[in-house]
Amino acid sequence: MAADQERVWSPSPTPTYETEEPISTTEPTAPAEAKYALPGEAVCNLKAEPPSAPSKESDTALYTRRRSGNITGQGGPSIQQVYNRYLDDPSVVRSTKTLLAYRSAYGRLIELISPEMPIKAITREVCRDVLDTLRYLPPNATKRYPRLSGREAAIRARAEGLAPISALTINGHIQKLSALLTWAVNEGYIDRNPARGLKVIDKVRRKDKRYPFSSEQLSLIFNAPLYRGCQDDGPGYAQPGPNRPRRGRFWVPLIGLFSGMRLNEICQLDLADVRLIDGINCFVVTAGGLDCPTDKRLKTENAERVVPIHPSLVGMGFLDYVQARRVNRDAKLFPELPIACTGYYSDTFSKWFANFLQKTGAKAPRTSFHSFRHNFRDALREARVEKEVAYALGGWAGDGPDDGSATAENYGRGFSIATLEEAVAKVNYPDLNLGYLISLHAAV
Repeated sequence: MAADQERVWSPSPTPTYETEEPISTTEPTAPAEAKYALPGEAVCNLKAEPPSAPSKESDTALYTRRRSGNITGQGGPSIQQVYNRYLDDPSVVRSTKTLLAYRSAYGRLIELISPEMPIKAITREVCRDVLDTLRYLPPNATKRYPRLSGREAAIRARAEGLAPISALTINGHIQKLSALLTWAVNEGYIDRNPARGLKVIDKVRRKDKRYPFSSEQLSLIFNAPLYRGCQDDGPGYAQPGPNRPRRGRFWVPLIGLFSGMRLNEICQLDLADVRLIDGINCFVVTAGGLDCPTDKRLKTENAERVVPIHPSLVGMGFLDYVQARRVNRDAKLFPELPIACTGYYSDTFSKWFANFLQKTGAKAPRTSFHSFRHNFRDALREARVEKEVAYALGGWAGDGPDDGSATAENYGRGFSIATLEEAVAKVNYPDLNLGYLISLHAAV
């Protein structure tokens, strides 16, 4: 093996630790014939066999020492037990969607560390080893390799040359591990957080993680049968036809384009969230309800805001749609849109919209419904709308005292609705012709 080439390690049997109460775990094993190696290296057997006696400490032995060394007699709760208590903390309320994300991320993290490892035995080396393993773990590792553990999946993926999960995902996992360990420090289980500051370099600039839709994509989206004429807005939405149904699937993308609102903010709107304020029709983005408990959720505190309704939406007949819902005494603006098991209205719509983009030919890398939000922000820039006004409309938080930070937002009462309306009215997409939608409404 070349001296400068990294060695491939094989997983060691899960060590046993002294914990408050025994925890039984069963790790999946690879098929007996599954053997992999990097080019030019010896075959790496994915089965957990003891390594042959090496001339110097092997990677497997090094990893075993990292996990089991210097912990004799430490006892105390295991990381699995601390995680369970972390979830049971009554001072924190987590949504169903957050708990589902935790189950996936923490399940992987705890498996890589070992559920039985005492929390006091987790060192910087252990945390860095987790980071190093995540760097080679492929996307959808459980589906791709259902019989392999996370560590085995990383070995195989690296040997097969598969692209790993993104730096954003890796850092997200490590941040979750760090959050758990910080909680453990606050609760007195450990003295310091050994994962603090660990991360990988993310070479993708934050502004490049999502792109706005191009003019060509916008044209494909808003000239699809759903807008020009379709069979129906159910299974026949992509088939040309004589009908022009105007319900959620019709309005939600248009509202995203002309308001910059997030998908869930739009899908969860109550009918009462469309209000006349100071003589101006507005969307009120809030997690609260007027008269009763609500099922709405907001991403951040800054997300609560008022967004005047764009003149183009009015011209297309949006206020007439709202009035029809009021006559029907609906509670929701889009009553046909279901709430997912995660507690979010956006999840189901997001999957449909991804299929919609595919069928219209508008699907492209790094674009999704959230791209409308980027289009809206770019339109505000093109219109030379003041940065603070733009932040107020989008519910964005800036990076400095003059960019909408928490400190700056505590002063004053914000912008008048008239000022916000003036800014929204300047949003324009010169390469996109939606005049036919206004003409169709006028002809009704």
